[in-house]
Amino acid sequence: MATIEECRAALEKLSDNMQRAEGDVRTAATLDRSVSCHITDLDVTFAGRMAGGRIHIHETFQGQPRDKAQIRLTMAGDDLLALVDGELHFAKAWGSGRVKLHAGVRDLLVLRKLL
Repeated sequence: MATIEECRAALEKLSDNMQRAEGDVRTAATLDRSVSCHITDLDVTFAGRMAGGRIHIHETFQGQPRDKAQIRLTMAGDDLLALVDGELHFAKAWGSGRVKLHAGVRDLLVLRKLL
């Protein structure tokens, strides 16, 4: 089972990848939205903001997200690590229910370029 530190590092790696993106992916990465990532097996939530092509984590706390972020992810820690490392394809994980993504319709249309 992934640790809180490993999950935070995976989110940092995802943020670094977004910063280096180009083309349509870069455009999608430049959204300015509140974001949360709830890690179910650790019952921990990382909350922050996606802005300037990066994910900025401002808070980590136990339990479900306190506020309804504009982009919300829910998954197990090992799935987060596998997604960021390229070992798990987002569409397959989302389709099977291993990863949940909640966002507005317009954001989903833009985010699909990232995924």
